[in-house]
Amino acid sequence: MKLITSLKHVLLLPLILFVTTIQAQDKQQQKLDASTKVIQEFGKLRESIPKQLMQKTEGIIIIPGLINAGFVVGGKRGKGIAMIKNADGTWSNPVFLTMTGGSLGFQAGIQSVDLVLVFLDKTSLQNIGKSSFTLGGDISVAAGPVGRNSSAGTDYKMESEVYSYSRSKGLFAGISLSGSSLDIDQKANSSFYGDEDGAAALFANKKASTVPAVKTLKQTLTNLYRK
Repeated sequence: MKLITSLKHVLLLPLILFVTTIQAQDKQQQKLDASTKVIQEFGKLRESIPKQLMQKTEGIIIIPGLINAGFVVGGKRGKGIAMIKNADGTWSNPVFLTMTGGSLGFQAGIQSVDLVLVFLDKTSLQNIGKSSFTLGGDISVAAGPVGRNSSAGTDYKMESEVYSYSRSKGLFAGISLSGSSLDIDQKANSSFYGDEDGAAALFANKKASTVPAVKTLKQTLTNLYRK
């Protein structure tokens, strides 16, 4: 009887691992689909991210449904993706990451926010694969200018390294990101891409993903500033 039970465990183990892998990949695909929806919704807003800023950007982070909660002492937690713009204007493979952080101030309640961070220098994102970094500490972040056709190059002093856009219930919402930490989610990347390639390799597009959700996200980003 013990032998039969042991054989069952041996036979079931590959099936369990397979199902677990599929579930993990599905979760990451849902995150990609949610990120695409965030960009689509931002693009519909009249007071959207300026096209000129998107043309200048060298990288982007999208975190759908970032949880911003607190009562005097606040906290943030969210999972999303990061992408780097290539020299030819195309986008790299998405790299999965997490954001965590806390804040002090008069605040109460729980808020779900769609967050977009626009990077003017890709170096910061490339370095995130080596270690985590803190917004407002290791890298400056400011609320981004709005207005689809406003000139981000002449109407706004582009002095920050990162510009943030947050949306709650269809409207732009202010949110403090100072002290928030960004870290690569290596487990999510490994489960989705099926290998141990680090963030640098994914950003470099050494093996461009052929997953439809990835292609759709890349095209949606491109459409945001080429219209």
